[in-house]
Amino acid sequence: QVRLVESGGGLVQPGGSLRLSCAASGFIFSTQSMSWYRQAPGKERELVATITRFGGSTHYTDSVKGRFAISRDNAKNTVYLQMISLKPEDTAVYYCHAPEFNAWGQGTQVTVSS
Repeated sequence: QVRLVESGGGLVQPGGSLRLSCAASGFIFSTQSMSWYRQAPGKERELVATITRFGGSTHYTDSVKGRFAISRDNAKNTVYLQMISLKPEDTAVYYCHAPEFNAWGQGTQVTVSS
């Protein structure tokens, strides 16, 4: 079955960096667009970034443009989210999403705090 496993979250100071990873299995990864979402306490889950199947096109929500970068390694069935210049408002649980299957990972907590 489709499985998505996120890793790489943690506690980081404002201005710091983190790289999230999402290992996918159970489907032909290279044929699917992939997305990262996040959900902060008391807020709705929001789309952060999307990458097309070969990585030729990416999309970001305005609040992370210039700071976050989504990428993928189809040989490793993994999608990444590189985050720099992190802000306290980036604090959330980050989820990997395979839209075609409406599949979600378990999430990884990112906390930006001094």
